[in-house]
Amino acid sequence: MEPPDPRNLVPPGRAAQFTAFVAGVLAVAVLVSAGALASLATTLDALPVAFWTMAVLAVACDARPFVAPGQRQTSAVYPSSCFTFAILLGWGLGPAVAVQAVAVLVSGVRMGHAPWRTAFNAAQYACSLGAAYAVSRLGPGAAFDGGPLSWADVAAIGGAGVAWFLVNYGLVTAAVRLRFGERWWPNAWRGLPFELLSTGSLLLLAPILMTAARASAALVPLVLVPLFAVYRMARLTVEQRQLAALDPLTGLPNRKALLAEVNEQVHRHAERAARGEPDAHLALLLIDLDRFKNVNDALGHAVGDRLLVEVSARLTGVVEPPDLVARLGGDEFAIVMTGLTEVGQARAFADQVVRVLAEPVPLDGLPLDVGGSIGIALYPDHGEDFATLMRHADVAMYDAKHRNDTVAVYTAESDHNSAERLGLLADLRRVLEGGPTGQPHAAEATPPVRGGDGASMTVAAPVDGRTGQSWWSRRRRRLPTGVHDDELINQIVTAADPILRRSIQPTPPAPHDGEVWARPTDPDDSAESAPDAGEIMLYYQPQVEIATGEVVGVEALLRWRHPRRGMVDPEELIRVAEQSAVMRLLTRRVVDDVVEQLAKWSAAGVSLRAALNVSVRDLHTGEIAEQIADRLTRYGVAPERLQLEITEGALMADPRRVLATITQLHRIGVGIALDDFGTGYSSLQHLRRLPLSEVKVDRSFVLGMVDDSDDAAIVRSTIELAKALGLRVVAEGVEDERTWRMLHAAGCDAAQGWFYARPMPAEELVAWLARYRPVRPLATSDEAELPRRHPR
Repeated sequence: MEPPDPRNLVPPGRAAQFTAFVAGVLAVAVLVSAGALASLATTLDALPVAFWTMAVLAVACDARPFVAPGQRQTSAVYPSSCFTFAILLGWGLGPAVAVQAVAVLVSGVRMGHAPWRTAFNAAQYACSLGAAYAVSRLGPGAAFDGGPLSWADVAAIGGAGVAWFLVNYGLVTAAVRLRFGERWWPNAWRGLPFELLSTGSLLLLAPILMTAARASAALVPLVLVPLFAVYRMARLTVEQRQLAALDPLTGLPNRKALLAEVNEQVHRHAERAARGEPDAHLALLLIDLDRFKNVNDALGHAVGDRLLVEVSARLTGVVEPPDLVARLGGDEFAIVMTGLTEVGQARAFADQVVRVLAEPVPLDGLPLDVGGSIGIALYPDHGEDFATLMRHADVAMYDAKHRNDTVAVYTAESDHNSAERLGLLADLRRVLEGGPTGQPHAAEATPPVRGGDGASMTVAAPVDGRTGQSWWSRRRRRLPTGVHDDELINQIVTAADPILRRSIQPTPPAPHDGEVWARPTDPDDSAESAPDAGEIMLYYQPQVEIATGEVVGVEALLRWRHPRRGMVDPEELIRVAEQSAVMRLLTRRVVDDVVEQLAKWSAAGVSLRAALNVSVRDLHTGEIAEQIADRLTRYGVAPERLQLEITEGALMADPRRVLATITQLHRIGVGIALDDFGTGYSSLQHLRRLPLSEVKVDRSFVLGMVDDSDDAAIVRSTIELAKALGLRVVAEGVEDERTWRMLHAAGCDAAQGWFYARPMPAEELVAWLARYRPVRPLATSDEAELPRRHPR
């Protein structure tokens, strides 16, 4: 059922100003036309047949106005404008206003307008005719007295038409603005082309009609032919607009039509909210088919198109007017739900849509199983315009996919593309592209030499052209004062510094909690620098063999201290980077730093294995294998000194491509560890097929195994499974002695956590190694004391 035209209602909350505006327009109309209408009584008998013919045609045509297909009655074409403007040009203001008032009254009754609206329309036309009459009087004033038309006459007639249109459209727009508040402009702008085409054509016909009337009244009815042409022009314009708003494959409205519908419904629901009605919510549902790409790849685009047509038919069957279903392109659809009281209604309907889509689609005897994920955004809770609602529905849809769910309602927590995160991404790109101080890597400019075990190490120091001193000597003078008293440890720390190649400025030691980060500056440096985006650095956490207490490796952990946000949470850092090409830069940076650090440790006599995490994007491209092979060769680091950790989520995202990448890495000799084991969905089949060397038990199980028997059982089962497959087991999150002993009893190979040491920068790690003493879980007969936690 078509909802009542809201323009028949006095706007709630704006009744006073709207009523004052209508009364003002009525008053102006009376002042403009009162004198002319008063003199009409004395001249009515003298009006010719042509006038009466025009008057009858004006009233008759407005009794059945031309309503273009797809337009509301408020956008109808009223042909009386042509006749009354011609009457104005030929016989003055009084006859024109009188005929227009009768025509408006007839059309108002015919179309069901409220009395106040009919009165306003009559006053609106009276003001328009008055403005046109005033402009026409600027000319000679006898344009249709039988003489030839001069250029001044044509200019006056044209100016009168422009004045009529501006006043008429201006009054209507002002009324709409009072009606809809700040949301009036989009409708006014969208309606302007249609009004220019229809009303402008009618006004241009008026001088021709008047010229024909002066010749013979019998010629006046012939104007119905061009009037019909005007109607056809308006109809064709709307039909072209409708075709442009339809999806050619499914026949559903497209994105353009969805935009218009949402904007219109937003206005209507704003009015409902202003009236205090409960059904003032609007829901935008965004639907993405889950397995459509598989159908396209396996069966071809022709079958995919037929599938889309069937899906559109199912959606159309479940959506009832005035709700709308649209196809946005590809396998994305949208549904607009109107008149809702709360979000639960939208979610219940979305569940119904999911059930409809879950039914197999039979094509050529083959049942195709195509489900869908749906994101919901609600007006006004999640946005007050199409762009915001669409973006938030898209965020909710991807949130549903990420959670392996079918329906999700927008929440701010799931929006990973907020303005703050986009700014964070820009800062991350800047710090990765320029390095901490915007300087190129020294390793690209300085030839490496071999360390003690074949590892390369850069020893040639660039000379500062300003002072003639080497950068190394300048840096030695600015070393932090808080270094260890042991000269041997100082030498090891200096040789193992991983930041030498990157910057002319020294990198200070990592600040402790609560300290303010401040990078020292060189007074000689006067060049302007880019806005500070902070510094990316790597911390290393030791991995200790539980049975012997020996440090067998480290895990490289990413850290970013932002100048405004402080230390950025590593999980947020990865989430921000992983959605863009910045992830590639970040991975390249981490691989470069870790491999170079291994080379420096080897040159300093420290033999460790380093593990680093890689993302889904890295494993999907396969580029990381070539990069690692190149870096290992460049720095002369043995492949077994490096280990990559992949998560179960990365494994399950695309097992085939991931398997190809890690198989290539395995052939190089790089170890592969499955990180966070037990938190994902990987099957034993994948675990058996992967060239793994190690499994890491997630800290969420390890932290609770002392107090939770279920966690302890999971840890023991994981260790037994890994042992049966010939894999090493490393436990994360070991923070107390009891957990350490339980892991040893369960047969765990290695552990990392605060029980041994916190993550620390490379130079601090070497100093920690120098004073570390291995501790074994079981005390000997000579050792009465229990093992204690070592300094962090």
